[in-house]
This record gives sequence, structure tokens and C-alpha cells, in this order.
Amino acid sequence: MTRKASKVRMVLLYGLALGVLLSVMAWSRYRFMVIDHALEAYVLLVAILFVGVGIWVGLRWSAPVIVEKTVVVSVPVVPLQPAPQVLAQLGISSRELEVLDQLAQGCSNEEIASHLFVSTNTVKTHLSNLYAKLDVKRRTQAVDKARSLGLIR
Repeated sequence: MTRKASKVRMVLLYGLALGVLLSVMAWSRYRFMVIDHALEAYVLLVAILFVGVGIWVGLRWSAPVIVEKTVVVSVPVVPLQPAPQVLAQLGISSRELEVLDQLAQGCSNEEIASHLFVSTNTVKTHLSNLYAKLDVKRRTQAVDKARSLGLIR
């Protein structure tokens, strides 16, 4: 072996011996401390446990509560002004056109009634008349046909 390698080996051996010696000393000190002060050590462990549980419970109970609130705003609807001759040809009234526009926006009968300030039965009557005038059977068909005729956007 070279001289440099033997020095490194010697330093490592001394370091290992010192580490073992310090570990034994720390263990013996800990052992005597636990024997001499057993009650204090247990009280400390219980206190640490309660502090941890207290922090966890506090964070759990004081978590922010997120409240979602939906606000419905009624905006007057200005329907597209289709050609009067198409409306006259089909016989669609201005109120039926408003219902058709709301229908195209995906509103339910109750929502349409609320927006237009009429009863749901009135909305159903308008829809029934629209289905007959547009020669369709479903809401989606009515919207598609009205778009193809240029009655709504």
C-alpha cells in the first residue's frame, strides 16, 4: 500500500472508533436519563402527543368553508328580427318568437315562464302552437328548424 492510502485508512479507522465511542456514550447518557427521569420523559411524550393531536383537530375544524352562491339575473331578451314575411307565412306571433328564442338558449319551461313573466301553462301553449306551425315534434327539432329558417340565432 502507498503511504497516502494507509493514512486514509488510519483516518477512517480512527473516525469509526470515535463514532462508536460517541454512540456508546450517548446511549449510556440516554439510558441513565430515562432511568433517573422516567416520569418527566413520559410526561414530555404525552405532552408532545397532545400538542400534535390539538394542532390536527384545530386545523381540521377551522378549515375554511367554501360556499357557492348562484345568482340568477333576468335580462330582457331581444330576439332576432326575422323577415316579417316568414313570420306571417308561418303565423308565428312575437310572443311565440320570444318563447322560441328562450328555447334556443336551453331554458326549461319554468325558466321561460320566469323570464317572460307568464305561467308555465302559457309557455306550454306557445310551445304546442310552435310545434304545429313549424311541423316538428320535439324542442330540439323546433330550434333546428327555426335556425334554418332564420327565425333565431
